Amino acid sequence: MALSRLATVLGGVLLSRSGRRFAGRHAGKLALATLAWELYQQHRSRGTPQAGATQPKATPHPRRRWSGRRT
Repeated sequence: MALSRLATVLGGVLLSRSGRRFAGRHAGKLALATLAWELYQQHRSRGTPQAGATQPKATPHPRRRWSGRRT
């Protein structure tokens, strides 16, 4: 199982003394940021339509009620 880039960066930070101190102070924020990033990646990989993607247009259906106009 491949590690994500974020997990690799966090692992590198934890190797230094100042990185461990930073991670200790901000552990909750780092956990939330990691979770949010993973959820965002899952959301993007689901196949949601991208911005600018063209959707097939539906054909207009005939009017079903009288509009009040006389022809």
